Amino acid sequence: MTNNKRFVAIIGGGQCSREEARLAEEVGHELAKQGAILVCGGLGGVMEAACKGASSEGGLTIGILPGDSRRPANRYVQIPIVTGIGYARNLAVVKSAQAVIAIGGNYGTLSEISHALQSGIPVIGLNTWSLSRNNRQDNSIILAQNPADAVSKALNAITA
Repeated sequence: MTNNKRFVAIIGGGQCSREEARLAEEVGHELAKQGAILVCGGLGGVMEAACKGASSEGGLTIGILPGDSRRPANRYVQIPIVTGIGYARNLAVVKSAQAVIAIGGNYGTLSEISHALQSGIPVIGLNTWSLSRNNRQDNSIILAQNPADAVSKALNAITA
């Protein structure tokens, strides 16, 4: 039964810097320690690093893949979900979660942030996009100082 499980999406670039990979791995590790289920796009970069961290702690990882095959899934994805819908899978990634942690990322990550915020799903940012509207800072993304802070804010947002 998943009714009492917490699902957190980790979003970020399929290619990332070493620092972003380190942050993502720590976030995945901390999510697993807290018993949360990690959802991601299932590929490389931030997604792979987060899954690696979660797997090292015995956590459950779900990868929602853009293509028609399980093969591109990173080796730490335990449950690959094949969609065949390309970037449209970004919506499935965030809608499958109760909170989102964005780490780094490019325009695909920005689209996932937008989908989450539009759906009322809290977004925690760790070295990622910032938003402004009419030359004013938009504080919709909850900023985190480090991986433990990001996980704490995400899990607190779920229970709030």
